[in-house]
Amino acid sequence: MRKVKIQHTINCDVDTFWEVFFDGEFTDQLYNEALAFKSFELLEQSDSSRRLRGVPNMSMPKPVMKVLGDSFGYEERGEFDREKSEYNWKIIANVLTNKLRNEGTLRVEAAGDGKCRACDEMQIEAKIFGLGGLIESSTEKEFRDAWAKISRFMNEWVAR
Repeated sequence: MRKVKIQHTINCDVDTFWEVFFDGEFTDQLYNEALAFKSFELLEQSDSSRRLRGVPNMSMPKPVMKVLGDSFGYEERGEFDREKSEYNWKIIANVLTNKLRNEGTLRVEAAGDGKCRACDEMQIEAKIFGLGGLIESSTEKEFRDAWAKISRFMNEWVAR
């Protein structure tokens, strides 16, 4: 199992971050445009929870892609705790469901000057003999790349 921490500074206050995060139009454009998912569907979204389903475009080593397949996708389920300013999420893959585990907590805190810091702490686990470590490291890379795109897109969004 791999524990990963990804931090990015967003050019808005904490309340604005969560307002944007739970905005349906933002979510739709984020996944369809900025992250360029093959397919994406927002199943449910409120000011305290979210469920979405998607098939991401991934750039992973061939052995990993052979195991996951071209139609690898997932459902994300998350709950927001406003008092703690954190979003607890879990990803359920559409393949190898009992072998892959990705879950974490996104915390957002004030960073001064009207900015905030988003910190996503996650656990990535792949229980697949011979490929577990490669899948975990490849998944970490995918998350880091996605967060770079998310933070850029969110900063552009709040600047409008």
